[in-house]
Amino acid sequence: MSVVEAAKPDGWEEYGERQETRVGFFTDTSICIGCKACEVACKEWNLVPEDGREWTGQSYDNTGQLDANTWRHVAFIEQEKPLRVDDGAEGLRWLMSSDVCKHCTHAACLDVCPTGALFRTEFGTVVVQEDVCNGCGYCVPACPFGVLDKRELPASPPESLDLLDGLGKKEDGRVWKCTLCYDRLKGGHEPACAMACPTKSIQFGPLDELRARADQRLAKLEAEGWNGAQLYGRDPDDGVGGFGAFFLLLDEPEVYGLPPDPVVTTRDLGQIWGHVAVAAGVVVGAVLAAFAGGSR
Repeated sequence: MSVVEAAKPDGWEEYGERQETRVGFFTDTSICIGCKACEVACKEWNLVPEDGREWTGQSYDNTGQLDANTWRHVAFIEQEKPLRVDDGAEGLRWLMSSDVCKHCTHAACLDVCPTGALFRTEFGTVVVQEDVCNGCGYCVPACPFGVLDKRELPASPPESLDLLDGLGKKEDGRVWKCTLCYDRLKGGHEPACAMACPTKSIQFGPLDELRARADQRLAKLEAEGWNGAQLYGRDPDDGVGGFGAFFLLLDEPEVYGLPPDPVVTTRDLGQIWGHVAVAAGVVVGAVLAAFAGGSR
């Protein structure tokens, strides 16, 4: 898999004339106010179960991380660090960031899914078909960002089936994540989180336009001397071919709990299986030689 082909997401070309413009998110964390409107809008539109009602002790972060029941996660990082490079005195600053599935150009989750439950849409995004997912969980460790997760809440049966023994007590077990509001995209609408964001920290649109907009925003912050401003996931030549949902950060990715140099986890599978085949051949050859020697 070559990251040089990053402009074309894996599987996208199969749509042919039905292929739409690739869209995504640009999240500008420098104007995020931590209101969590995106979290609420995501849950309301996608009927995501409630969670995060326990106090984590991590500032005002009540959800902790992305998982099956949190498709948008607003992180709060408190720092004793100047906002700008030329600030004389250090002061407390909050870094707030709304994290989401990256909708990678080269998505390992697509590579490992045995049922085709995960698929690339005509918009270049990555979606889970819940009626096809068998809960195998192969995609969970394949994601370099820890986005995918199995839902452990009880599966709720239709009301007409409430009397059936055991139904509704079994765990859901399927994998859930952000769909970039695929149903809204097909209707010509922007995703719920972007529509609800009051500061436009979450921006939605054609990915090429978002990248150009992000470059301009970064140049402006650098000219103003903002401390640590950088783009994360904007580069099509990175280890996953660029994100479909990328970020402007005000510190290193690790500060936000993000991997500094993500790589598609299935990148070396071909080479690994090649080594396995060679090793197996050597073993078989040694066994045959042993049998041949013993027969003399």
